Amino acid sequence: MNRPEERRILIIEDEIHIAEGLKLNLGLKGHVVRIAMDGVAGLREWKEWQPDLIVLDVMLPSIDGFSVLRNIRLEDERVPILILSAKGDAEDKVKGFSCGVDDYLSKPFHLEEFLMRVERLLIRTGRQGGAGETAGNSSQPGVYTFGGNRIDFETLSAYGQCGTIRLTGQEAKLLKHLVANRGKPVSRKRLLEICWGYGRGTQTRTIDNFIVRFRRYFEKDPRKPAYFKSLRSVGYVFEDPTAETVAGREED
Repeated sequence: MNRPEERRILIIEDEIHIAEGLKLNLGLKGHVVRIAMDGVAGLREWKEWQPDLIVLDVMLPSIDGFSVLRNIRLEDERVPILILSAKGDAEDKVKGFSCGVDDYLSKPFHLEEFLMRVERLLIRTGRQGGAGETAGNSSQPGVYTFGGNRIDFETLSAYGQCGTIRLTGQEAKLLKHLVANRGKPVSRKRLLEICWGYGRGTQTRTIDNFIVRFRRYFEKDPRKPAYFKSLRSVGYVFEDPTAETVAGREED
């Protein structure tokens, strides 16, 4: 049985000497540590092991660290995440914080500073409190309403053109990402990376099948969608005229 002070820490880092060094030093602090060498393995470990803190590299094989971060934040807004990255310019730091990271440390770094940041995150970001409010036009936390439709991300339920709907976890995750990026075109590739953890180059009709389902749930006329729109050679965009539009386009 783990001692009360022990915490589970997941290191997602493809440089084995860095990962093993961090594991050793975190272990000496009394923590239980696992290592994942790429983004896909990292997402798998996160879901199966439910760590108390994640140390995440940005430049990973398969899927990059920012996509891993977005994927995790669609389901868990509270687990503390510390980015370690050789990309230490202001633009990358802003991108990390906008995606929901709790702290950002540039490589090379001092070991003592890293250990202090980890301890502060574990103290400061306990698993208390509820999930944040979902971006949208509803005053209820976790609820988004549009055009007579209603999505409750907390209870995985919705109300639409076909009545009450019980959402799957994957449907809720994809809907949450589209709603958070309303008015902003999102590529199929990016949706597969963020919501499914698929690597680059994966070819699948998964996203298209889900969009067809959402149109059946929420559109008055699924053949002429007002909300879930296709963009030829790009992907999809969720549009809600009653909400503030997010300008621009998601980065590839």
